[in-house]
Amino acid sequence: MTVRSTSPETWVALLRGINVGGKNVIRMADLRSAFEAEGFRDVVTYIQSGNVIFRCSGSTAGALTTRIEEMLATAFGYQAKVVLRSREQIEAVVAGAPAGFGSQPDRHRYDAIFLRDTLTGEKAMREVLVRPGVDEAWAGEGVLYFSRLISQASRSYLSRLVPMPVYQEMTIRNWNTTTRLLRLMS
Repeated sequence: MTVRSTSPETWVALLRGINVGGKNVIRMADLRSAFEAEGFRDVVTYIQSGNVIFRCSGSTAGALTTRIEEMLATAFGYQAKVVLRSREQIEAVVAGAPAGFGSQPDRHRYDAIFLRDTLTGEKAMREVLVRPGVDEAWAGEGVLYFSRLISQASRSYLSRLVPMPVYQEMTIRNWNTTTRLLRLMS
C-alpha cells in the first residue's frame, strides 16, 4: 500500500508498545518534540498509547515508517514498530467497518487491529482466534475489526493474541480512539 504525496499529507503514526506496563515510558511532550525535531509539521499526540498525528510531504509510507522507527530508536532507545496510515486510509478504515460495528458500546467492546504492511488481513485472520458467541472478527484493508461481548470479556480470545509472533506485526486501538483520530486528522 504505497502512498506518495508532494503536498503536505496528514498521517498518524500508531506506535506499538509504549507506556504499557511501565515499559518504554515516553512522555507525549517528548514524543511531540522528537517528531518536530525530525521536521514533521503540525504534530499532535493523542492519549498516552502512542498516537502521533503530523503533516509531511514527498515521502512514501514505507520511507516514513523507516524514518520514524529510526528516529524513535535514537531519541528514546526503544526498537519501535510503527503502523503508519494516511488520513485517507483512516477514513477508509472507518467507512469500511462491518455493518453495525461500534453501534452497541454498552454491549460490545470494539477494536481496530491495525496491521503492518508485512501482514495482510487474510493472513492475520488465520492467526486471530475468536471464541464463538463471544468474539467476532472481520478482515479489512490493512486492519482487522474485532468485537467482543462485554459480559464475556474475560472469555475473549483477544488476549491470546499477545504472545503470538503475529502480534508483533500489529497494534490495537479501540474504536473510540480510531474514530477520534480520524476527527483529529480532518
